[in-house]
Amino acid sequence: MTVAGTVASGIQVPWGLAFLPDKSALVAERDSGTIKRIVGGQVSEVGRVDGVKASSEGGLLGLAVDPGYPGRPYVYAYYSGDGDNRIARITYRDGRLSDQQVILGGIPEAAIHNGGRLRFGPDGFLYAGTGDGADRPNSQDDDSLGGKILRITTDGKAAPGNPDGRVWITKGHRNVQGLAFDGNQLYASEFGQNTWDELNVITPGSNYGWPAAEGISNLDGMTDPIAQWHTADASPSGIAYTKGYVFMASLRGQRLWAIPVANGKRVGEPQAFFSNQYGRLRTVEVAPDGSLWVTTSNTDGRGHPRAGDDRILRVTLSTS
Repeated sequence: MTVAGTVASGIQVPWGLAFLPDKSALVAERDSGTIKRIVGGQVSEVGRVDGVKASSEGGLLGLAVDPGYPGRPYVYAYYSGDGDNRIARITYRDGRLSDQQVILGGIPEAAIHNGGRLRFGPDGFLYAGTGDGADRPNSQDDDSLGGKILRITTDGKAAPGNPDGRVWITKGHRNVQGLAFDGNQLYASEFGQNTWDELNVITPGSNYGWPAAEGISNLDGMTDPIAQWHTADASPSGIAYTKGYVFMASLRGQRLWAIPVANGKRVGEPQAFFSNQYGRLRTVEVAPDGSLWVTTSNTDGRGHPRAGDDRILRVTLSTS
């Protein structure tokens, strides 16, 4: 892999990143609550999400574009509000945001462990990774939306086929900030506490173990990750899938991991790229041209900003 250049710079704590059909991109600034558009390397503001409450790890987080765009001219935002995390549907038309509507609230919110990633699946439903809201029992509480992976309609209802008709499909997560699909197979990255970070294969109805398990535990009734890392080497946020690999952006680890996968299994050893070259890495997305866009997160209060931070890097993949 090679960093082919900087797509954009001077963005404050970029978090969510989503591409539009015209190949431009929308990026969320966590602390300002602002969404910006990137086209041809030019950055412009398209609006601000109402009600965003920024904190150590909270604020404006994940973004997703409606699969029916522009016929359904909506973007979806996951954000921390006053007392909970919420998912909103916002009209995006003619380069401006309008008509914000909360479709799902009540997701546990705290200064830490807010989850926040959004991803539309090939089934047309919206998936969201949540955190335990710094309250561990939430992850195993069937009545809590904390520590779960949600699967919902664009109106915020439980998607057809969810286990027991709930809005969530898995539980036992500590803090899910990465979701990616290989066909119909969903993968999720998860922050560990002090020992093991995880990459999980997501099977609806499964329990991923937190807080009883961190990393591979072999506990009865719990689903183990397919890969794990010491927290100093990862602390993973966003992931993306392409060309047989899950690419995982790492914050504390300050590197991009490439994990070879096939049919819901890991088929080789993870490999690290760009270690300690660009600082904290938050989000990775597959761009329309097949490259990866990777955001730094050095202005988030835990990094060491460099001139031009934060930035979006364009990474090209080897064809060999």
